[in-house]
Amino acid sequence: MYIPFDEIDFGARIWIYQANRELSHEQAGTLTETLKAALNHWDAHGKPLVASGKIFHNRFVVIAADESAEMPSGCAIDKSVSWMREAGLAMNIDFFDRSVAWIDSQGHIRLTPVSAVKELIFSEEMLPSTVVFDNLVATKAQWMKRWKVPAESTWLKKYFEEKNAEI
Repeated sequence: MYIPFDEIDFGARIWIYQANRELSHEQAGTLTETLKAALNHWDAHGKPLVASGKIFHNRFVVIAADESAEMPSGCAIDKSVSWMREAGLAMNIDFFDRSVAWIDSQGHIRLTPVSAVKELIFSEEMLPSTVVFDNLVATKAQWMKRWKVPAESTWLKKYFEEKNAEI
């Protein structure tokens, strides 16, 4: 059963899919309606899941399931992954890109291959205060508090320490 994202419980489990490029407003609208329809019929072993989905920054798709109502099974989770694969194929977008997403000094969201992050830090294009997206948060409450965090508060901290050690 689909409910609006702002109504889903703070303890709801979430999955974040990051697009490899910004979605157009039309694509975001189509994907939103597709997700609503799919989530409205999402179930685990025949039992309906209380779920939501929303697109943020025309780049991140957040799917949530209220586990206090019913736990999503492995098959149910696989089904949601399948929706995102199908949507990506239809729109020629990769929702499984594991690049680092961050907000640059002009306020734009940029994706950087993990292999290039150290270079950005050492060239000071990415600073300890640069906001990065932690797409590994597990609940809506974590998402609200820790989805956008300073780079120095993430696994990137080791590169800032390495850079400072060289100075």
